[in-house]
Amino acid sequence: MQIHLVLTVIGRDRPGLVSAVSETIAAGGGNWLDTRMASLAGQFAGMLLVAIAPEKADALVASLRELETQGLRFIIEKSDGPAPAGGRSLRLELVGLDRPGIIRDISHVLAAQNVSIAELESECVSGSFSGEAMFKARARLTLPDGLDLEDLRQSLEALAHELMVDLSLDDHSALTSAA
Repeated sequence: MQIHLVLTVIGRDRPGLVSAVSETIAAGGGNWLDTRMASLAGQFAGMLLVAIAPEKADALVASLRELETQGLRFIIEKSDGPAPAGGRSLRLELVGLDRPGIIRDISHVLAAQNVSIAELESECVSGSFSGEAMFKARARLTLPDGLDLEDLRQSLEALAHELMVDLSLDDHSALTSAA
């Protein structure tokens, strides 16, 4: 039996950070499972999931804490429970002129219908024709059982019209099974 450690790490970006973290995990008997990492405004930020034998977990946590002397900061949570059961999975994509509040407004509509955001990526890029700041977001959503997809679609499309953004909502399970 193994437990999971969910780690969040942040520090000034420089070569070798992932190597130091991965070496510490491997040396401590952990198995690196899932990762999201990025360099943001000169800071390295990452989230990762590690599986480890329960009797080795505390030693691994202590070893990771030693990396804090190299300028990294960790938040580490132990989890031995199963992941929450998921419902239907959808993919949301959004693009439009950047302005404050887009994620707030979209997440409010989703929360009001008990839709969970399983993954979210966003970025600001320069528009290809205008050069204006364009906001792009991609999300994987998990819908609760019994939610009418058409109701969700109508709510999101009304908000997209208000925000003046293009928004698409696709059945993620159909896309992944076709691949």
